Amino acid sequence: MALIKSISGIRGTIGGKVGEGLSPLDVVKFSAAYGTWAIRRHDGKKIKVVVGRDARISGEMVDKLVVGTLIGLGIDVVEIGLASTPTTEFAVTEEKADGGIILTASHNPKQWNALKLLNEKGEFLNDEDGKLVLSIAEQEDFLFADVDDLGSITNVEDYTQKHIDHVLSLDLVDVEAIKKANFSVAVDAVNSVGGIAIPGMLRALGVENVIELYCEPNGHFPHNPEPLPENLTAIAEVMKEGKADLGFVVDPDVDRLAIVNEDGSMFGEEYTLVACADYVLANTPGNTVSNLSSTRALRDITEKHSDHTKLLL
Repeated sequence: MALIKSISGIRGTIGGKVGEGLSPLDVVKFSAAYGTWAIRRHDGKKIKVVVGRDARISGEMVDKLVVGTLIGLGIDVVEIGLASTPTTEFAVTEEKADGGIILTASHNPKQWNALKLLNEKGEFLNDEDGKLVLSIAEQEDFLFADVDDLGSITNVEDYTQKHIDHVLSLDLVDVEAIKKANFSVAVDAVNSVGGIAIPGMLRALGVENVIELYCEPNGHFPHNPEPLPENLTAIAEVMKEGKADLGFVVDPDVDRLAIVNEDGSMFGEEYTLVACADYVLANTPGNTVSNLSSTRALRDITEKHSDHTKLLL
């Protein structure tokens, strides 16, 4: 069993002793620490936190523990249910909430779950704030609300559609061009929330032929959920058979995207960002930002679309 505590959140395996895995008591402790941090960050005023989750088998259990703990602190909760990580981040800003918690262990196997912690901008906590949450948890420095001051729950179940509608409204998304192309697209969503979001997005874009592989959001991952070539043999076979023009693969919380070419080969996650940036910068020149795990390809594309003299200055 494993429990990993970091500034980006708390992740661990379900089951085992307290402190050795992500037990119910550990979920409550770290949820209380995050809630306490959020209350103090906003000077003790009544606050609101969004909670969303992927489709892991343990998700409903962890969700109830998290929501109950936040309510016990006097925090109002906006419960959005099954939702991708980007959708939960989007919901934080749309709700004008004071923070958010995403219940997902990303690409890790089904025995894992995690609490990913967001600030009021829908962004992951920085180093300083993450360390404060861990310190509050270590000291168990919580103050729960009196019965008259408990928080409330608001259930909002259409945030995936709201997110899709937002994407469709972007100036650079040409719905008519996609519809006219008459694409056939294969999707491997590893039986998590991508099975809701990705086919829904494609159909909203006018893609009528969507080949769904593992799109039932039941948390039973049919293969290792990390979208690496060695784990994507099923969709590669579909592509080799000529059934689709391209394929999309996402991890359980849909914050990673892999593209499969028409011959079954992998386009590569690194080039996904670069290709999108190439299109965006060609239409709206400007700066780009990436993390340290990216190659310099994004910088090269950015420079290609920039006034090189200004860039050097």
